[in-house]
Amino acid sequence: MSLLYLFLGFILLVVGGEFLVRSSVGLSLKLSLSRMIIGLTVVSFATSAPELIVSIQAAMDGSSGIALGNVIGSNIANIGLVLGVTALIAPLAIDKDFFKFNWPWMIVFSLLLFVFLFFNHDINRFEGAALLLLLIVFLVLLIRRARKMPEAVAVDDDLKESKWWKIFLFLSLGGAALWIGSELLVKGAVDIAESLEIPESIIAVSMVAIGTSVPELAASVIAALKKEKAISLGNLIGSNIFNIASVLGITSLIQPITISGENSGLISNDIFWMLGFAFIMLPLAFIPKTYSIGRFKGIFLMASYVLFVYLIFTTLA
Repeated sequence: MSLLYLFLGFILLVVGGEFLVRSSVGLSLKLSLSRMIIGLTVVSFATSAPELIVSIQAAMDGSSGIALGNVIGSNIANIGLVLGVTALIAPLAIDKDFFKFNWPWMIVFSLLLFVFLFFNHDINRFEGAALLLLLIVFLVLLIRRARKMPEAVAVDDDLKESKWWKIFLFLSLGGAALWIGSELLVKGAVDIAESLEIPESIIAVSMVAIGTSVPELAASVIAALKKEKAISLGNLIGSNIFNIASVLGITSLIQPITISGENSGLISNDIFWMLGFAFIMLPLAFIPKTYSIGRFKGIFLMASYVLFVYLIFTTLA
């Protein structure tokens, strides 16, 4: 039954994520937002919705390991798995502005999470509020920069003609699917972890994280296929920022996140993998070909992700 819950949860997250992404893009087109804005905000927030709902649900159920592991694992999957797969489909050209603004902000949020966890072993309400406050600063600066480069976006021509009622209908359906899917996914993951005596954090950084990263994968692949590479890369970086700032920020305001002994691997191991995947984007952008993430780099990222998953499960042996 746990496997059925897990499977149904995955399916609902995929469907809900697709609905939410498409309706969010349609909304942004109605408001004439730029490529950078849609990638780093609208699409990123939409694709981070599964992580938000899963983490809140897990924290409320007392499963802090899943709440935090889901975010850390999802940030690793976004770069290792999603960016790797996207680069295999269509090599990504990186704008120089990416490393002047977007990437540094992702590093700042990642390091801040590391500091909170390493010294306190928890994320309390004050720290959650600080993350949300910093997110607001990031968004304000982002919007100011975006005003200098207005550019209409078009992931799908059909979305331009979407009616307002249809956009809000799909937003509602997407939200409902994500909510139900998250409950099933958390229930299935916790039951499996308990039956196999596997720490819930390991289930979270692997199975749950991949499930909640599916919307990011779908959005990035679709964007890459449609040559909207600014959206594809912006979505991943923006999603990692939103995962830390909004997902953990909001979750810890509702229910402070505390790491127990069995989930200590999140602090002693997984957080370092997350930082490694974040920092590796800098040398990847310049070696050997500058400002490009091609297929060989995509293979390297995917291989690194497979190694990460393999190592966290071998620690159980």
